[in-house]
Amino acid sequence: MAGQTGETGSGGRGRAGKAVLDGGPAELDARVVEVAPEGGRDLKIRHRGGYEHFRETSRQEASSEGQLPVYEWWERTEIAE
Repeated sequence: MAGQTGETGSGGRGRAGKAVLDGGPAELDARVVEVAPEGGRDLKIRHRGGYEHFRETSRQEASSEGQLPVYEWWERTEIAE
């Protein structure tokens, strides 16, 4: 599904890699997403005419990609037209 790469907010940590998504719509195809190198503490995933917002947690999760930071869903916003 298009739009599965995480767009990060401001306040970057300067870390590239991947992250695990926790929560949000069940229809989101990917639960492991790319995190931009200039990424912040938030991710927004484009999904069905809006964005699903995820915030970084202190948790890590083992995955086939190794230990990854966990981002937890916290809100949805609609795209303004």
